Amino acid sequence: MAGLPQHFGGIVPPVCTPMTESFEVDVPSLRRLIEFLIEAGVHGLFFLGSTGEAAFLTNEQRATVLDVATRTVAGRVPVVAGIIDMTTARALEHARAAEQAGADGLVLTAPFYTRTSPPEIIDHFRLIRAAVDLPVLAYDIPVCVHTKLTRAMLVQMAREGLIVGVKDSSGDEANFRGLAMDAQMLPNFSLFTGSELLVDTAILMGASGAVPGLGNVDPEGYVRLYQAARAGDWETARREQERLYRLFSIIEAGVGRMGIGSSAMGAFKTALMLRGVIAANVVGRPQLRLDDNEVEQVRRALTEAGLSLGELYSA
Repeated sequence: MAGLPQHFGGIVPPVCTPMTESFEVDVPSLRRLIEFLIEAGVHGLFFLGSTGEAAFLTNEQRATVLDVATRTVAGRVPVVAGIIDMTTARALEHARAAEQAGADGLVLTAPFYTRTSPPEIIDHFRLIRAAVDLPVLAYDIPVCVHTKLTRAMLVQMAREGLIVGVKDSSGDEANFRGLAMDAQMLPNFSLFTGSELLVDTAILMGASGAVPGLGNVDPEGYVRLYQAARAGDWETARREQERLYRLFSIIEAGVGRMGIGSSAMGAFKTALMLRGVIAANVVGRPQLRLDDNEVEQVRRALTEAGLSLGELYSA
């Protein structure tokens, strides 16, 4: 099997998908963002997740993202590809495309729109795993897919060899603690938190790493946090986590005009634009773009967090 390191962990940002004013993938900006993240010392990159706005992209645009990703990364860190879609047939198409593009691993949610049972969800993972020779990480995000991947389901799938880990974006910290206890009995199982705000706590509980959307904006901060936590320097980790906690307030810049998800996507892209990494803060339709006042809120938060603004890349 191709794939991920045996002990896959660390900071793995869910990479934003920069867009042009005509809502196409902004390839030069995506390349700059990838270089920005790798230079910051991240341990892997997750493309076509929620923060990557996979739900807003056509199949052709998804293919462009993965082609640019694998060519630009060129083996320097693992590339994992989201194959998120409503049904097994659709996810299978994404899985085969990701394998052909050269991804190192896949990220898969439960099916959605139609309601499915635990046996059907496990079959969904079983069919994907049988069709593609790539390791699969389960993605537990019930707020979006309206189905919870229970601990029992995840353990069963891990023991069957269907998954090698999980990204937990459920927001259920007590359940995450139980997953961390379960993971001790599962060889080489990677347990990632999707929370930007509790990375230090998750690592203390036994997490392998984190997949923070805010890691697009301040990857160096999350790498410092991870390194301090792994070294047992909990005071340094706490201070870094608290600084990132305050920076995370940018996701609220557009709330009122738009939902929290749209506001977060817009804020991350606005921050990257202000930092000079990507060209524009265009978001996938029908999401709204941050206005001038909201952009200024993000600018102030970046300055307060001690982050540099301006042209970081000239290419």
